[in-house]
Amino acid sequence: MTDEIKSKICEVKDFPKPGIGFKDITPVVEDASCYKRVIDLMTDWAKTKDPQLIAAIESRGFLFGGPVAHRLGLGMTVIRKKGKLPRKVVSVRAPNEYAVEHFEMHADSVEHGERVLIIDDLIATGSSSVSAIELVQKLGGKVVGFAALVDLAFLKGIENIKKAHPDVEIFSIVTFEE
Repeated sequence: MTDEIKSKICEVKDFPKPGIGFKDITPVVEDASCYKRVIDLMTDWAKTKDPQLIAAIESRGFLFGGPVAHRLGLGMTVIRKKGKLPRKVVSVRAPNEYAVEHFEMHADSVEHGERVLIIDDLIATGSSSVSAIELVQKLGGKVVGFAALVDLAFLKGIENIKKAHPDVEIFSIVTFEE
């Protein structure tokens, strides 16, 4: 079934800039059975981590974080880019493949010691993932796992996350070696 999921992901050459091969995951969520399978796989893995809260990264991470939180009977908090949240926030620098940005969460979105599982759509170089983990930790949360639909293994993102946070378990459904 993961081959079917992988076959739905399209590569768009030279997007968002020349030289980038963008992995478009929208066909995965447009196909009801494929989307359901992704949510089932993420939920099954997440359940083993015993989270108390799901944190999803803007914006495609919301596509997976919401359904997983719902299935587990948990709340979901959001990790957004700078300036998108209306109340008091905590911020971290979040460089990625394209630019240096900042991630923010509401200052009261994570309880001290709360077990948080982070979900995103894709792991590339891992820099955004590392920043998200650091943000949850800055709020006093304990990150119990990081899940993504796609791992771009050739960019060594999981290796980079493990270097920065060796105690955080990582799960991905589909791997692209190139």
